[in-house]
Amino acid sequence: MSDSDRSTDDARERRKIKSVKTMKDIMTRYYIDAKTADQTGKKVAWITSGGPVEPLIAMDVIPVYPENHGAMIGASKMGDALCEQAEAMGYAGDLCSYARADIACATVQGGPIGGLPRPDMLICCNNICGTVLKWYEIQARYFQVPLFILDTPFCHTEFSVEAHRYVRRQLDDYILFLENICGKKWDPDRLKEVGRLSIKAQHLWKAVLDTAASRPAPLSAFDAFFHLALIVTLRGTQTVVDYYTELLREMNERVAAGISAIPEEKYRLLWDNLPIWYRTRWLSEKFAAHHACLVADTYTSSWCSSLNYMDEGDFLNSMAEAYTRVFINIGTDQMADIVIDMCDHYQVDGLVIHSNRSCKPYSLGQYDIQRIVREKRGLPSLIIEADMTDSRNFSESQIETRIDAFMELIESNTF
Repeated sequence: MSDSDRSTDDARERRKIKSVKTMKDIMTRYYIDAKTADQTGKKVAWITSGGPVEPLIAMDVIPVYPENHGAMIGASKMGDALCEQAEAMGYAGDLCSYARADIACATVQGGPIGGLPRPDMLICCNNICGTVLKWYEIQARYFQVPLFILDTPFCHTEFSVEAHRYVRRQLDDYILFLENICGKKWDPDRLKEVGRLSIKAQHLWKAVLDTAASRPAPLSAFDAFFHLALIVTLRGTQTVVDYYTELLREMNERVAAGISAIPEEKYRLLWDNLPIWYRTRWLSEKFAAHHACLVADTYTSSWCSSLNYMDEGDFLNSMAEAYTRVFINIGTDQMADIVIDMCDHYQVDGLVIHSNRSCKPYSLGQYDIQRIVREKRGLPSLIIEADMTDSRNFSESQIETRIDAFMELIESNTF
C-alpha cells in the first residue's frame, strides 16, 4: 500500500462516527425486547412516527414503528419485492411504499428482521398524512387488535383555542384507551418524568444537528438519517438522553479537531423530504465527489421542531399543540419560513428537494417552497424525483445527470 493510499484510509477511518456501534447495540436490544414481549408480560403498540409516544412509555408499553421498519426495508433493498407483493394483493402502486411494504411484510413475517412483533394495539396519528388511517385500519383488522386514532386538524396559519380543546380531549381518551388495554391506572407523575426526558432528548438532538452549522460540518444529513432512530423510537427514556449526550460530545470533539463528514468540504446543501433509503450511500458519495456536504435536512429536524410548544411543567396539555404543529401539518408559507431559517443557520449554497412519490403531504408545496427560497435568498435548488423505499421509481442515470448539472451551476456561481 502506498503512503497516499494509507493516508486516505487513515482519513476515512478518522471520519467514521464512533457512536454508530452504540446505536446499533441499542436498536438490537430494543427489537429483541419487542419480539420477546410476550415472555416478559409487556404490551406492544404499533404507532405512527408522528404519534405521541410518551404515554406509551409512561405505561411501560413497547412502541414499534412500521415506518422505521419501512426505512430498514428500503435500506436493505427489500422494498421492491414487498411492494410488488402488496400490489399482487390488490393494493395500488401509487400508495405509500411504507404502507405497501408493511402490509405485505405482515403476511409473511418478511423484511430484514423477520417481520415486526405482533401488536397488542395500534396507535395512529394523522399529523403526518391521511394514508396512515387506512393503513392502520387494515393492520388492526389483520391482527384483530384495537386501534386508537388521534385526529389532529391541519394548521394552515395558527393553532386555535378550539383546535387545542379538540386534540386535548382526545389525549384523555388516549389515556383511557391505554388503561383499558394495559389493565392498570394512569400515573400522572410518571408522565411528567417521561415528558421531562422527552424534552431533554429533543434539546440534545437539536444540539447534535446544530453542530453541522460549523465549517466543516462534523456530520451530514446522511449521518443524521441513521442517528434519528432513537429520538423517534424511544423518546422519553433515559437511554435516549444518555445516547445523544454522548453523540453530542463526539460531535463537539470533531468540531474542535476539524474532522469533517466529507473530505474537503467546499459547498453546503440542505435536503428536503425523507431519505431515499436504498441510495443514501450513493447520493452521499455523489455529492461528496463535488466537495458538497448535505449539512442539514427538514426531516430529521422535525423531531425537535415541537420544542417551541412543549412545556415541561404542563406536558400533557402542551402535547396537544406540539403534536399538531409538526412540520408537514402546517401551511406551505410556514414550511418555507422554516426552510429559509435553516438555509441561514447552516449557511447553505443550495437546496436539494426530494419529490417523494410516496409521501404526498411532504412533497405537496415543494415547488412553492423552491420559488420562495429563490426569491428571498437567491439560492438554487435541485429536484430529485424518486421514492423513499421503492427503487423502481429511481433513475440513477437521470439523477446523476441532474446532480452534475446542479453542482456545476453552484461551482460556477452563475445562478
